Amino acid sequence: MVLLAAAVCTKAGKAIVSRQFVEMTRTRIEGLLAAFPKLMNTGKQHTFVETESVRYVYQPMEKLYMVLITTKNSNILEDLETLRLFSRVIPEYCRALEENEISEHCFDLIFAFDEIVALGYRENVNLAQIRTFTEMDSHEEKVFRAVRETQEREAKAEMRRKAKELQQARRDAERQGKKAPGFGGFGSSTVSGGSTAAMITETIIETDKPKVAPAPTRPSGPSKALKLGAKGKEVDNFVDKLKSEGETIMSSNMGKRTSEATKVHAPLINMESVHMKIEEKITLTCGRDGGLQNMELHGMIMLRISDDKFGRIRLHVENEDKKGVQLQTHPNVDKKLFTAESLIGLKNPEKSFPVNSDVGVLKWRLQTTEESFIPLTINCWPSESGNGCDVNIEYELQEDNLELNDVVITIPLPSGVGAPVIGEIDGEYRHDSRRNTLEWCLPVIDAKNKSGSLEFSIAGQPNDFFPVQVSFISKKNYCNIQVTKVTQVDGNSPVRFSTETTFLVDKYEIL
Repeated sequence: MVLLAAAVCTKAGKAIVSRQFVEMTRTRIEGLLAAFPKLMNTGKQHTFVETESVRYVYQPMEKLYMVLITTKNSNILEDLETLRLFSRVIPEYCRALEENEISEHCFDLIFAFDEIVALGYRENVNLAQIRTFTEMDSHEEKVFRAVRETQEREAKAEMRRKAKELQQARRDAERQGKKAPGFGGFGSSTVSGGSTAAMITETIIETDKPKVAPAPTRPSGPSKALKLGAKGKEVDNFVDKLKSEGETIMSSNMGKRTSEATKVHAPLINMESVHMKIEEKITLTCGRDGGLQNMELHGMIMLRISDDKFGRIRLHVENEDKKGVQLQTHPNVDKKLFTAESLIGLKNPEKSFPVNSDVGVLKWRLQTTEESFIPLTINCWPSESGNGCDVNIEYELQEDNLELNDVVITIPLPSGVGAPVIGEIDGEYRHDSRRNTLEWCLPVIDAKNKSGSLEFSIAGQPNDFFPVQVSFISKKNYCNIQVTKVTQVDGNSPVRFSTETTFLVDKYEIL
């Protein structure tokens, strides 16, 4: 099959959207489409017409035509199958099959057309894959946004908490007749309410930072230092302004707040001179009926040494995996030593590992179609009702030793039908009307929270709710491979080390 062009045109032959897959001038394609209505015989029902040079394969869509222009020697059966896929793509982006709606979404349609045909030949894709390719959804972006929002919320909560502490400290000092800590160093001149509130904010945010004494300046008038006894009501106003203006102040001081928010959300790992990062990524594809089509997992141990004296070491690896993982060591690692004693060391014991660089010393791979290996099963049951579909979706954790965080289960929705009506739900949900998706959000899934369900109703067909996509992050790896001890090559004396473990999703789909 050689497809020359795909176009949406009016019944008069006016091109609205046209995508050429071979070299063709605009005059040529406009001439072909203008001649198309004149070739059709209105007395018969056909799906194609031919000229001496090309064949038109078409499908009426209300007042428009979806037309494929192919060569005469192309396979008509493949042409018709491709035409049906093109016709199904258009309603995905256009709410109404009208000329102005097609023109408004012309670029979306062209991008989708390019996923169906490349250089005149049909690609092996379906509607769900086309939607996935054109959306280019990024799991890393979702994680980054979720982390940033959490950091902002927790930084605001920390600010409010410290504001309450300052207010309570002032009141306690006022009752005891003493000067409250933290309010005596504002300077010798009176400060306006807005700037003082900002200064209090800086004091709250930078509590743990060392203070630098300002350069002494000679006051130009009599001293009017802030006094708790006389200015108590003014300090209350400052604290109240701090609470009411907290969000604005936080936004203007985002750069100074980042380190503090990071401490609240995710405390930094205490990295020793020998640090290991264990990372696993999973790619999984399941059928909607429950069969595992493919599961592939890649893992690696990255070693980073920051001190020269710990360059000549050996890692003691404990491998309790029972799933049949394939292990592979770095070419410079002594493979015989690892096979015999599960020790990772260099072939030449006199050499040292590189310093201040990440070195992958061990990697593993697991590929299977065994359903019992699925870490998190997802069952989606759409059933047609009188007004649309009732969708029941549930999850179940299969690996009790795992703890999955920030789990997001994304269900596609039909376009142009509004928001879903949520029945029962475990966790929370977000409706993205722009991308036509429903995101089921679960903070933690572990042995205590193994299963959950979501029920909603919406207009559509059962096929509209696939593929379901899953994303999560875990601090426990799937394959039970860990470094339990690090020793020096000479004398086998133990070495302090730190470990960072991450289990991520590369692709997790139920088709």
